[in-house]
Amino acid sequence: MNAADEGRQQLDAASVLNAKRTLLQLLARAGVWSGDAEELIGLVEAGALALAHTEIGASGRSAPEGNGEHYEAGWRDGTRAVSDELADIAERTLRRALAPDPTASSPDDRSPVGRAEMERAKVAITPLYLSYTAVSELDPDATEQVLTAVLSTMSPRQRAGYPGRLTEFATAHHARLERLYAEYGPGSAIAIHGRYSLVHSPTSVAVLERLAAAPAALHEEWDAAELPPAWLDGLLTAWGPAAA
Repeated sequence: MNAADEGRQQLDAASVLNAKRTLLQLLARAGVWSGDAEELIGLVEAGALALAHTEIGASGRSAPEGNGEHYEAGWRDGTRAVSDELADIAERTLRRALAPDPTASSPDDRSPVGRAEMERAKVAITPLYLSYTAVSELDPDATEQVLTAVLSTMSPRQRAGYPGRLTEFATAHHARLERLYAEYGPGSAIAIHGRYSLVHSPTSVAVLERLAAAPAALHEEWDAAELPPAWLDGLLTAWGPAAA
């Protein structure tokens, strides 16, 4: 064993597989469908590989000093090769997680919204919404219908990365979102105005992001779901003309 490896503990393939099977069984006992559980675990695996790729590329680790220019060049080439291979493995893992059935549509094509995708979206939007305002008693009970319209504008690959996109959107428009919820959300002077009902729902953050990124696709899915046009109109008015 190399001296640098002493003290390190690395899981072998059998132990990793055991941990995965144990997690699947525990999730099954909690009522999580096996397909959803496999997808979630696959996304975690792909994400871990992608983060490792990013860390290697950004770490700036240099070769040990005193070994000469050729050694340093070889070190850089080796680091680049490992990083590229990690990126390829992460890509393959992500594709398997999003399209485990080889007959299924590509993860780059739009497809019906799955249960796990819906739950991931709910987990992403709620803390973002609560960072600007409080839970509202006037929240319209249409979360799944609204999120289905939102997620239907994206491919499975885009849905997998949607929490990150939402976070970027909220960060970039923090002040504007604060103003919107203060003026139109729970506790505001127009809290009971039906036109602004969607401002009282956590889904409003996701709808605003789609209005900014893919307005035509959102309007198409919104109409197909027969959701109230007034909700979109009110949100657009509260947000301002830039979202249109």
